[in-house]
Amino acid sequence: MNIVLIGATGYVGRAVLEEALSRGHRVTAVARDTTSLPAHAGLTAKAAAIDGGDPAKVAELVRGHEAVIASFNAGGWNNPNLGADTVAGYAQIVAGLKQASVPRLLVVGGAGSLEVSPGQQVLDQPGFPEQYRGGAEAMRTVLNTLRGERELDWTFLSPAAHLVPGERSGRFRVGGDQLLVDDKGESNISVQDYAVALIDELEQPAHSRKRFTVAY
Repeated sequence: MNIVLIGATGYVGRAVLEEALSRGHRVTAVARDTTSLPAHAGLTAKAAAIDGGDPAKVAELVRGHEAVIASFNAGGWNNPNLGADTVAGYAQIVAGLKQASVPRLLVVGGAGSLEVSPGQQVLDQPGFPEQYRGGAEAMRTVLNTLRGERELDWTFLSPAAHLVPGERSGRFRVGGDQLLVDDKGESNISVQDYAVALIDELEQPAHSRKRFTVAY
């Protein structure tokens, strides 16, 4: 497929880029600084910033592609305006896809909005790290906004509670809106297997206009 990956140089973005290229997809990789991207016949690098501004900027980047994967990071966890910048950035992305008539959006989501029990989300539990709260609340807002979206064919993939460096096994469980834990009560997925799940969804859509999650 001919896809755009927004945030291609980030922690998750790099794993997704590697997985997509390894399966023969043609990727237009978007990042503020693309100098660290590898040389690859299937890769086109475009330096650009998603700033929550003019959707036409996004439309220009994505026009003519079949799908967009958004691994958007609004300046990192230390950005004091992370929450607002994240919500604005995703609004810009959604509007840009519509302008460019790109029908499909896959979002690298967070685990904070997953349920640990009916009506109780990870984000709202005692002890949730304050340094991640702003970004987690923003991604919950993004998900809730997407749930009202009827024009784009969107998918939101939440990782396990712990998204860690590891190996590509291709073996994991798939769930819906509930946090997946193993028999020890732990919730983990490697960033490499998260990327596998995301590109699987790209190739064989099973969660149209839904959120899903993966964990071991």
